[in-house]
Amino acid sequence: MLNLGPGRIGTPVSLGDRVTLDAELVKRVVMNALAEDVGAGDLTSEATVPQNARIKARAIARESGILAGIDVFRAVFDALSEEVRTKCPLNDGERFSDGATLAEVAGNARRVLAGERVALNFLQRMCGIATETARYVAAVDGTTATILDTRKTVPGLRILDKYAVRSGGGANHRIGLFDGILIKDNHIAAAGSITEAVSQARGSQIRDGILFEVECETLDQVSECLALGVGLMLLDNMPVEEMSRAVRMCEGRARLEASGNISLQNVRETAETGVDFISIGSLTRSVAALDIGLDILPVKETNR
Repeated sequence: MLNLGPGRIGTPVSLGDRVTLDAELVKRVVMNALAEDVGAGDLTSEATVPQNARIKARAIARESGILAGIDVFRAVFDALSEEVRTKCPLNDGERFSDGATLAEVAGNARRVLAGERVALNFLQRMCGIATETARYVAAVDGTTATILDTRKTVPGLRILDKYAVRSGGGANHRIGLFDGILIKDNHIAAAGSITEAVSQARGSQIRDGILFEVECETLDQVSECLALGVGLMLLDNMPVEEMSRAVRMCEGRARLEASGNISLQNVRETAETGVDFISIGSLTRSVAALDIGLDILPVKETNR
């Protein structure tokens, strides 16, 4: 732990470090999901499907998109049975078209059917996040702005959500409260002012090089942060005209993140103000899952 002395808050911060999927984390998430859905057993499959029956199925895209979460999809069936095999022709981050085969699953029929919904739930959500992220990334192409995610994720699925954002070409903001400081309006209100909040932070024990950011709602607050040597500011719900002025005020002395009420319709305009980052809560908060189905192949194909 390092005491953050005067001037340290102006040190350049790091945003966008890549989130990776740890195998043990994926396993825990998958096991929790299977416990929730399968519980003591799949009553329907056990009542209707012979114990030793084998099937082959394909995960088919019903619409085009960006792949994300194929290893999570595979992990569901790996957890259910060592006899179930999953083949995936594409890698995360690759684009696919309507009708594309995203994965092929073969093995014990009961195990495949037991894992179908859980595996698709993960894959559909993660592909939906990646696909929507790619739309925002494309919308700001040619500008200096980087698309970021937020902490507005499904509890317990944050790493998966943020990994999906990366698969779509976006970047990650802090993972949680533990790996970055973001002084927001409520912190400022509790401390009494931006100056007091920053002063308190400078006197606390903070790890060397940790992200440090202050939320600003007005240009006066931007000026206050510049005087304090804050190196990263979040412009919250600020009109584009004021964002442009904030960029000119900073003159490279600080980096700026735009946030609040940003959509595909106005993200380009926001990026053209010259801000460095644009955070989009809707990427993970209200994403539409991509339409993907698991189709059982005819018996004659299963036996090949």
